[in-house]
Amino acid sequence: MSALPRPSVPHPSEARFEPLTVQRLEALLAVEAAAYTHPWTRGNFIDAMAAGYQAQLLMAGDTLIGYFVAMRGVDEVHLLNITVAPAFQHQGWARVMLDALALWSRGQQAQWLWLEVRIGNLRARRIYEAHGYQVVGQRKRYYPAHADEREDAIVMSLKL
Repeated sequence: MSALPRPSVPHPSEARFEPLTVQRLEALLAVEAAAYTHPWTRGNFIDAMAAGYQAQLLMAGDTLIGYFVAMRGVDEVHLLNITVAPAFQHQGWARVMLDALALWSRGQQAQWLWLEVRIGNLRARRIYEAHGYQVVGQRKRYYPAHADEREDAIVMSLKL
C-alpha cells in the first residue's frame, strides 16, 4: 500500500535572513499560531526585540519560511524560539536556521548553544541531535500543556 500523496508545498530555491521588525510581526504571529498549541504572544516578540535579542526571519521573497530568536549571554547563546512555517516543514529549513544561529553565535565568541525542547517533540529533538546537540538535563513542568497541565522540557547544548 502506498502512502497518501502530500499536498503540493512550495519549495523556494532562494531564501534570505532579515531582522524581525514590527512590520513583519503580523506574518510571524500567524505562523506562530499555526505552528504551536501554546504560541508566543505579540508581547513576547516585542520584548525580545526591545531587549536586543537576535531575532531573524528566513524569507523567500515576501513569504515567511521561518524564524528564530536567541539571547546572547557571556560565553553562550540560548535559543528561545525556532519555528518553520507548517507549509515549509520537512524541507530542511530548520537546519538552515540552526547553521545560521551557530555561525552568528561563533561570531559573538559564544562557546555554547543552549535550548529547551518539549519532551514530547520527538521530531525537533531528532533534528537537534542530528545537528550535534546533546541532552544535558530536564526541566520539570517547564512548558504549558492542556488545561492546567505542564510538560517537561529536555535541555540540550551544543559545544561550538
